[in-house]
Amino acid sequence: MKILKHPIFFISLIMATLIYSAQRLEFPLPNWVNFYINDFLCMPIVLGLCLAIIRLIKKTESLYVPLTVVLGLTVYFSIYFEWLMPKVNPRYTADPIDVVLYFSGALLFYKFQKRLF
Repeated sequence: MKILKHPIFFISLIMATLIYSAQRLEFPLPNWVNFYINDFLCMPIVLGLCLAIIRLIKKTESLYVPLTVVLGLTVYFSIYFEWLMPKVNPRYTADPIDVVLYFSGALLFYKFQKRLF
């Protein structure tokens, strides 16, 4: 499970958790942190966890997430969180910048997954 122990994955997960916790505790955060950092970190964390689970199930460290899966999962998250959820839950708001951040994080993960993990 070298993915889950990798410093970049671990720090990303801790940052996202701290931001989420601060939001729930209504701790004041700068707008760019409050609205955008977790959207950027979302796909690398989700894809990293998916890769770790796949490697655990298949018992090999040589598997990587293909681009089609990265893009497909990112499209799914974008539609779900930026189109569907704002229609059914007032807590969510549609923001095209979030979609750009999902794809930026996903493509960054795809580009570096073989070098890092």
